[in-house]
Amino acid sequence: MGGQMRLVLFGLGWFFVALGVIGIFLPLLPTTPFMILAAGLFARSSPRFERWLLEHPRFGRPLMDWRQQGAISKRAKTLAVSMMAASFVIMWFFSTAPLFIRIITGIILAGSAVFVLTRPQPKQPSDKTNTESTPQ
Repeated sequence: MGGQMRLVLFGLGWFFVALGVIGIFLPLLPTTPFMILAAGLFARSSPRFERWLLEHPRFGRPLMDWRQQGAISKRAKTLAVSMMAASFVIMWFFSTAPLFIRIITGIILAGSAVFVLTRPQPKQPSDKTNTESTPQ
């Protein structure tokens, strides 16, 4: 890959990290999808920052669950679908957007919610200390 393309991907990676961090404080902006995008962009532009994201204490576990299993935690699913529903309700009652825009938005959000809800939950790593037999 050319140096210019790597630089563009690197810049986009940091852009999505910034959006993800903003999403921590703004409940209507998701964090994990932006971090997933950032990790993918860093995988193609900076292995160092990809590793940083994957090993991050807050973002690492959800990113690894997604990358290895295509899985989303129950807590993340609940939060994501709740925020989608809240966003739609706010838009429906307080927006001046035309009816067809609100309906299309509802369809897109419903489809997104179905996608999130149908992803598996992460398998917990086995606790080998409890399952291994100890020699006597």
